[in-house]
Amino acid sequence: MGMTVHELTYYPVKGCAGTSVARARAGAAGLEHDRVFMVVDAVDGSFRSQRTTPAMAAVRPEVREGGRELRLDADGAGELVLEVDPAGKRIPVSLFGTAVGDAVDQGDPAAEWFSEVLGTPSRLVRVREGFDRDGWGETPGKVNFGDAHALLIASLASLDGLNARIEEAGGSPVPMNRFRPNIVLAGCGAPHDEDLMRRIRAGSAEFAHSVRAMRCAVPMVDQATGLRAGPEPVRTLATYRREPLYDNKVSFGLKAAVLREGVLSVGDAVEAERYGNGAPDPGRPAS
Repeated sequence: MGMTVHELTYYPVKGCAGTSVARARAGAAGLEHDRVFMVVDAVDGSFRSQRTTPAMAAVRPEVREGGRELRLDADGAGELVLEVDPAGKRIPVSLFGTAVGDAVDQGDPAAEWFSEVLGTPSRLVRVREGFDRDGWGETPGKVNFGDAHALLIASLASLDGLNARIEEAGGSPVPMNRFRPNIVLAGCGAPHDEDLMRRIRAGSAEFAHSVRAMRCAVPMVDQATGLRAGPEPVRTLATYRREPLYDNKVSFGLKAAVLREGVLSVGDAVEAERYGNGAPDPGRPAS
């Protein structure tokens, strides 16, 4: 049996919990509804992340009515149901210190809810109509409020290989959600085979290699509780997944751009053109 789509997940609010679905539409900037919303500092508009605010992981957003309504829920905070405002007041926002233009503020109730849950003054924003942000890498593509790329793709083989190493060292295995992928692949021939995938076709969609996914502190956050649970898996990744070309950061998974928009489903066959078919591996210096 060849490769298949094992799981599809979109993350409505950047940094918060994801929604797993059986079928998803891939648009130019990623899976539908993925990272369309973002929590920002109420004063300067800089984005909030699990890197510094791990409690975001335990916030469970739910997109309703085709994106016209957003339900927010977190233990101890109760739920809030918002009518999404796609064209209201705009405020300037930034990611990693870089301004990305204006976003649509979603109002005071959402701001108060997130401020209470996260314990710091925050506001919720949505991508504005006509938002156009470039990714980077071999195929840059477009991206909403994701860090820098439309999709994160990882394989079960990579997770199994990592967990075998963690357990061999006496640790406990980690679930795939620590890496917050959009697409999980089953049936890869070897761990990290996705690193070498140049073009990936699933359903009627096609994706292209942007860059290997460099990992930060987020994989050390328990995605169910919003609490740090490190040092794994980063400690073990550091023993065999250092990337000299990327400041010795560790990698897990593939960042990809949407080359052809379309629909894909769990169970779909996946076809991939790999590096080695005449194309260089972008993770290696040019000779």
